[in-house]
Amino acid sequence: MRFGFHISISGGLKFVAERAKSLKCDCAQIFSRNPRGWGYAPLKKDDVEEFKQTTKAAGLAPIAIHIPYLPNLASPNNSLYRQSVDALIEELRRAEILGLPWVVTHVGKAMGEPEKDAMKRVTDALIETLSKVPGETVILLENTAGQGSEIGYRFEQISHIIESAAPGKRLGICLDTCHAFAAGYDLATRKGLENSLKELDSLIGLSRLYMLHLNDSKGKLGGRLDRHWHIGEGFIGKDGFRRVINHPILSGLPGVMETPRGEKEDKRNMRAIRALVAKKV
Repeated sequence: MRFGFHISISGGLKFVAERAKSLKCDCAQIFSRNPRGWGYAPLKKDDVEEFKQTTKAAGLAPIAIHIPYLPNLASPNNSLYRQSVDALIEELRRAEILGLPWVVTHVGKAMGEPEKDAMKRVTDALIETLSKVPGETVILLENTAGQGSEIGYRFEQISHIIESAAPGKRLGICLDTCHAFAAGYDLATRKGLENSLKELDSLIGLSRLYMLHLNDSKGKLGGRLDRHWHIGEGFIGKDGFRRVINHPILSGLPGVMETPRGEKEDKRNMRAIRALVAKKV
């Protein structure tokens, strides 16, 4: 498995390769712009070329874009919904310009509305986005913990959205281990992991699983608490992660960590995850 982190773009995309290399990353995830606002500046041709050259030279691949924090594709508020769809469209365009394979998005929050209505809004958002941005980049729906009014915490919800929106090639999933555990998928045990993968395969299809977010969980199984924790130090634990990253279905996927940040902590988490590779499971 190729391991990486979400890498800061502070100061510009040209620093991504250097920062990733310092953390011994094989792959990465980035924001393409300020994640805490709606505004953005167009990508400059020179910056795009430098990003492509430096990441290629560093052997950093694959790299995914994660959309900003503010969008909610399930929002019942028409203004926020419109902003959210436009944000996803822009991220898909930017990924195409940068030559990146995936854009990761949270499914959304129902905000008090029925889940079926929220899923319909997400479906409509994906249909519109894919119709407006032709290309090869795939949108990855990230499973949620089910905290608050989040949808997409069950595989059947994600399956329904994908099949309703685009049963073809350009939709897939990014499996977040913390979110899955919090939603009730027991990735901490051998039996639980196997059952979870069987359910994912039967409902969505393993061919749509492109990427992992490797995060331990500070919350208990099924507690719906979205609280990422350091590798091996939460309720999934070292044995759980050892089985996940060495599993024949998962070991060929990229695994990006979104553990609590800091250079010291990142290096500790990278050592922890690499120490679990190829151990007896």
